Amino acid sequence: MEEIIRIENLTTAYGNRIIHRGLNLTVKKGEILSILGGSGAGKSTLLKVMLLLKKPLEGRVYIYGVDAFAMTEAERDALRRRMGVLFQAGALFSSITVGENITYVIRKRHKIPQDAACEMAIFKLRLANLSDEVFNMYPDQLSGGMKKKAALARALALDPDVLFLDEPTSGLDPISADDFDRTISEINRLLGTTVVMITHDLASLRISHRVAVLSAGRVIYSGPVKGLFEVDDPWVRELVNGERGRRLLGGT
Repeated sequence: MEEIIRIENLTTAYGNRIIHRGLNLTVKKGEILSILGGSGAGKSTLLKVMLLLKKPLEGRVYIYGVDAFAMTEAERDALRRRMGVLFQAGALFSSITVGENITYVIRKRHKIPQDAACEMAIFKLRLANLSDEVFNMYPDQLSGGMKKKAALARALALDPDVLFLDEPTSGLDPISADDFDRTISEINRLLGTTVVMITHDLASLRISHRVAVLSAGRVIYSGPVKGLFEVDDPWVRELVNGERGRRLLGGT
C-alpha cells in the first residue's frame, strides 16, 4: 500500500524537554490510523509535526516521498492544502453560520461565485451526515455531536487527501460518538480519504485499520487492533485488560 507519510528517527522538544526520541511511523494511503498513548506521550506534538507546524530537532518527515522540512515554506503550505484538520474543540467561528464557516474556507481557496461555494458547502454537510438545514444555523444552536460534524464538514471543504482528527469524540455521549465514528468510516469507504485519528476512545478503534501506540517518545506498536493484547507495556496492558478493553477490543 502506498505511503503518504513516513516519519524516520524523529526527535522533538520544547526547550530542554524531549518529547520524541527516534520515533518512526508511516501513514498508508486509504487507511484509518488511530494513534494512542498515555497523557504526555506526545500525541499532539506528533500531530503538529505531521501538519508541518512543528519542525523536528532531528529526523525526517517525508510526505508523498518528499522531505517536507527540506522544502521552502511556500512548498510546505502547498502540502498543507492537501490536508484537512478537525481540532478537538471544533474551532468553528461562533459569530457566523455553519454555512458561512464552510464557504469562507472554500472561497478563500477558490475564486468562485458565492452560490457555487454554497452548493459545495451543502454537499460537505451531507457527507458529514448533517441535513441541509444546518447550513443556516449557528454553532451554538447545535448539539455537541452536530457541532463536531459541522467542524468535520469544514475540514472536508477542500477535498483533502488526508484528514487529521484530534480526539474527535471527546466530550460526546456514547451514541453521538458511535454516530461520528460511523460517519468517518463511511467517508473513508466512499472517498478513500486517509484518516489519522488521535484518540483515547477505545470504541473508535473498531473503525481503525491500524493502530499506533506511543510510549517513552517512540512508537512501541503499529499494527492491527487485536495485536494490542500482545504489547508488553504497562499502559497498554492496563488499557486492554480492563472491562471496556476486553469488551471492545475482544469483540464481546
